[in-house]
Amino acid sequence: MSDTQIRVDRQGAVLVLTIDGARSRNSISRPQYDALRAAVIDGVDDGARAIVLTGANGYFSSGGNINALKDSAQRPRSEASGNTDALNAMIQAVVAAPVPVICALEGGAAGAGASLALACDMILAAEGASLVIAYVKVGLTPDGGATHFLRSALPRQMVMEMCLLGRPMPVERLEQAGVVNAVVAPGAALNEVLALAQRLANGPAAAMAMIKHEVNTAPTQGLAEHMALEAECINRARFGAEAAEGLGAFLGKRRPDFSDPA
Repeated sequence: MSDTQIRVDRQGAVLVLTIDGARSRNSISRPQYDALRAAVIDGVDDGARAIVLTGANGYFSSGGNINALKDSAQRPRSEASGNTDALNAMIQAVVAAPVPVICALEGGAAGAGASLALACDMILAAEGASLVIAYVKVGLTPDGGATHFLRSALPRQMVMEMCLLGRPMPVERLEQAGVVNAVVAPGAALNEVLALAQRLANGPAAAMAMIKHEVNTAPTQGLAEHMALEAECINRARFGAEAAEGLGAFLGKRRPDFSDPA
């Protein structure tokens, strides 16, 4: 059983979720999957306008607890499937959240921890950190959407390198490839992400929710279908309070105030 706790904090409209398990490098398993999923959903319901995911102790998350994985092989297959279902539900909650979710990555993210980082809308990572998809080293295969996220963003050969060799991929290389948004000084990732999250939380929440939906559905839609979705979204936004405020502020040469959710 993992000792990891999920700390939930609010900084104004920003929800901060911290994976904290010093003895296991913030390993996560079913209790943490369920807790993170619930925290994301509850945070949105409680009015959070941006979510930050980070890890304590200088590391994001080492992923699934190895002892738990070994024990699961001795249990009924349905129980193992339940663990995978919980992981997938957590990932889906992050992707489907109608607010920006940003990862502050220090040290590294491995296995399910890497999947969680990749599910975020943006990743800011500290110098020297890495993503590790090392399932192959213990005779397992990736899960939690890892190959989906990586293949959507990276060339096939680079994904094969990560998954077949299981070697750490430096965030500097991932930044060059477009998976990581920015590489910052060691120890600075959380503060940089909090500043970015506050900026996003001050933005037009309804428009951002629709933008996130557009971006997430684009790979699965043809051009005509996707342009129809874009038309639906912009026409909905055009008659909303956010557009009235944004356009009025632009024409009036003032800073827009999107704090009113009306």
